[in-house]
Amino acid sequence: MVYLDPGHQARANTIHERVSPYSNETKMKVTGGTTGVVTRKPEYVLNLEAAFLLEELLTEKGFEVYLTRSAHDVDISNKERAEMANEKKADLVIRLHADGAENPNVSGFGVLVPSKKQAIAKQSNLAATLIVSEVKKQSGMKVNGIRYRSDLTGFNWSTVPVVLLEMGYMTNPTEDQKLSNPAYLEGMLQAVTTGVEKYAALQ
Repeated sequence: MVYLDPGHQARANTIHERVSPYSNETKMKVTGGTTGVVTRKPEYVLNLEAAFLLEELLTEKGFEVYLTRSAHDVDISNKERAEMANEKKADLVIRLHADGAENPNVSGFGVLVPSKKQAIAKQSNLAATLIVSEVKKQSGMKVNGIRYRSDLTGFNWSTVPVVLLEMGYMTNPTEDQKLSNPAYLEGMLQAVTTGVEKYAALQ
């Protein structure tokens, strides 16, 4: 079973929550996300569009799929999103995001995974590796690879394997427009689906 988490929501929640069950460090419950420099599309809108498409593709392959949100007007913290997937004992959580950078030339698809210290790191990294391998096969798609993160609330509270897809940079004019191209987005998410299938086959 796969749990999809379309990142962000219509309104940020600036109240703080603990970043990890093992630390008193806190972060905002949900940040606002980025915005397309050309399309002016908010990241939270793109993330949900991608989640609905990925849900369809995974369901067609026989996966049971859940979403942390199916609307924009919600208030669900990153910790709560992780706990939703934990409660369902998801086989894999896919967090859907888009990236932003001060330099408009920065671009590319990437995957974030929990730090190597976490119990879920090995399985999360396996899923990420298989997804990246498939996305690399898509023509005209730059892939930046995998990065480890120990500071993400959604990772630190997760007890099930989890990856975060940075689908591209909305601050890059070309990539921003590509991410709103249904054919481009579907090609990317079909590759992600194939990676998930290969991951599931190894479990």
